[in-house]
Amino acid sequence: MSRNANVGRVSDRIMYVKPGCPYCEGARERLSADGLDWEERDATTRSDWREELFSYSPGGVVPTIVEAGGGVTIGLDGHG
Repeated sequence: MSRNANVGRVSDRIMYVKPGCPYCEGARERLSADGLDWEERDATTRSDWREELFSYSPGGVVPTIVEAGGGVTIGLDGHG
C-alpha cells in the first residue's frame, strides 16, 4: 500500500525517511510488495519526527521502521 493511501490512517508501523534516500525507496517497495501499510515520516520536515528518529536510531539512519509491537528495523539489508 502506498504511503499516500495511509494519509489520516493509523498504521501498525512508522517508517522514518529522508528525501532522495535510495534505501527508503527500497523499503517502500518491499513493504508494498509484502502488502503491508505504513505511516511515512520525513525526518527533515519536522523537528519532532527528527527527534523520534534519533530516539530509535542514534545515528539517524534511514529508513528506520518502527513496528507497533515494539520492533525496530534500522536501514535496509545493512544499508542506510
